[in-house]
Amino acid sequence: MVRLPVYQRILAELLRSGTDTVPSEQLAVLARVTAAKVRKDLSYLGTLGTRGTGYEAAVVVEEIDRALGLDQEWPMAIVGLGNLGHALANSGGFASHGFKLVALFDVDPKVVGSRVADLPVRHVEELASVSREERLTIGVITTPASSAQGVADLLVRCGVCSILNFAPRVLAVPQDVLLRYVDLSIELQVMSFYQSRRLLRSSRRPHALPALRSISLPGQDIS
Repeated sequence: MVRLPVYQRILAELLRSGTDTVPSEQLAVLARVTAAKVRKDLSYLGTLGTRGTGYEAAVVVEEIDRALGLDQEWPMAIVGLGNLGHALANSGGFASHGFKLVALFDVDPKVVGSRVADLPVRHVEELASVSREERLTIGVITTPASSAQGVADLLVRCGVCSILNFAPRVLAVPQDVLLRYVDLSIELQVMSFYQSRRLLRSSRRPHALPALRSISLPGQDIS
C-alpha cells in the first residue's frame, strides 16, 4: 500500500506528458524498485497489465484511487493556523485527492475570526459542533508540541478517527484511531545518517581525502 501513492503520482505525471501506456520496467525505474515488485504490487488491484504492452496509466490511476479510498470525499480540519497551518490550508492540493478541507481552528484571538483559504478560522471550542455538522473524519495537527496532545484528545472525543500530526511530539491515542506523523526533523536526521555513511565510505577509498573523517564529533560512532 505504501508504494501505491508513488505509482499514482508517477502515472499521473506521465498522463499529463501524453504517455498513455507504461511498461512495468519504466514504472520500476521511476519508482526505484524492481519490475517484479511493480507487477506484484499492482496485481493486488486486479489484472491490469498486458504482456508485451504494459499498463494503461489512466486505468491504473483509477484503480489506485479506489484502493486508497480516494474515490470518496473525506472532510478534514486543520488545528493550528501558524505558518505551517497557513501553508497547508493554502496549498490547494487536498481536493484533487479526495480530501475536503472544511474547517480551520486556533486559539489565538489575533487569528480566530480571520479567513484563510476562504474559510473562517474558528476557536477550537467550536470543534465539537463543527465535527458533528461536517462529519469530520481527518484532523491535521499543526500546533506547537505543547498543545498537540490536548488537541489530539479533543479530536478523539469529537469522533475524528484519523489524525495527521505535524507537531514534534509523540501522541497517545486509542488503538482504533489512525495516527500518522509528518516530522521534517526526523526525515532530515535520516538523510544525515545516510549522508554520513556515504562520506565514511568515501573516506575509506584509496586516495580519499583524510579531511572527510573530520565530520564525526568526539565520542560519536558512525560506523
